[in-house]
Amino acid sequence: MLWLSEVLLQDHDLESFTALEQVITERASDGEMFFRMDVRPPFPDTPEDWEDRLEAAFSAARKN
Repeated sequence: MLWLSEVLLQDHDLESFTALEQVITERASDGEMFFRMDVRPPFPDTPEDWEDRLEAAFSAARKN
């Protein structure tokens, strides 16, 4: 299971929401099966629909 808080701790050099989306896509492509969002991303560019966008990034990568 992939937890958003773990991603943020492991990839602590991330500087934007866009970079976070890319990491989520990569993790899903690497075989992660489930994704849980347990914290709000702390980036200034985090959009209001951040949960939908991260879920979409994860799901799209899982389909490929």
